[in-house]
Amino acid sequence: MTEFAEARRRIVIAAGAGLLLAGADAKIARVAEHTEPEKKNDGDEKEVGAVEDLMREHGVIRRAILVYRNIASKLRAKPASVDPDLLRRTATLFRTFGEDYHEKKLEETHIFPTIKKAGGPAAAYVDVLIAQHQRGRELTDFVLAKAGKGSIAASDAEALAGVLDGFELMYAHHAVREDTIVFPAWKDALLAHQLDEIGDLFEEIERQQFGKDGFEDAVAQIAQIEQALGIADIAQFTPPPPPKG
Repeated sequence: MTEFAEARRRIVIAAGAGLLLAGADAKIARVAEHTEPEKKNDGDEKEVGAVEDLMREHGVIRRAILVYRNIASKLRAKPASVDPDLLRRTATLFRTFGEDYHEKKLEETHIFPTIKKAGGPAAAYVDVLIAQHQRGRELTDFVLAKAGKGSIAASDAEALAGVLDGFELMYAHHAVREDTIVFPAWKDALLAHQLDEIGDLFEEIERQQFGKDGFEDAVAQIAQIEQALGIADIAQFTPPPPPKG
C-alpha cells in the first residue's frame, strides 16, 4: 500500500470513529432530554421518630420556662405589670402538655421502666427525674393558685418569683439530662422495629389526649403567650459584641 493510500485509510477510520462518538453523544442527549428525575411526592408526610418527638416536646417545655423567667423578673421589678392570665395560661399549658401528657403518659409509663430494666448509667437518673416531676406538679399547683386570683398581690410577688426561678432551674437541668443521657439510652435499649412501633403508639396517645396534633397546638399556644409578653422576637436577646482588648 502506498503512503498516500495508507494516509487516506487512517483519515477514513478517524472520521468514522468521530461519527460514532457524535452519534453516541446525540443519543445520550436525547435520552437525558426525555428522562425526568424521580420526583418526590410533596404530599408524603415525613415521619417524626420517637426520640425526635420527645426532644421537640422538650422545646415547648423550655419555651414555657423562659416565659416563667420573664415573668419572675417583672414580678421583682413591678408586680402590677404582670398579666396573671398569661402566667395562668403558661402554667395550664405546662400541666396539660408537659405534666399530664409528656411526663405521665410517655416518660413515666413507657420510657423510665425500659431504662430501669436495661440498667446502666441512665437508670440512676430515673428516681430523681420522677421526684422532680412530682415537685414540678406541686409548683404548678402553686402558680395556678396565685395566677387564678385575677391579680397578683405585691405580698405574693417575691414568693411567686422564687417558685418560677426554682422551676426554671430544675427543668433546665432535668431536660438536658433526659436529652443527652436518658433518651439515647432508651433508644439503644430498643430494637429498630420496637422503636418504630412505640413511635406510632406515642402518636396515638397524643391524639387520644388532645384530639389532634398536641405538639402543633402547644407551639401555637406558647407563641401567642410570647407575643403578648413581647419576647417573640428572639433578635432582642442577641448580646452586644464582647468588649475590645
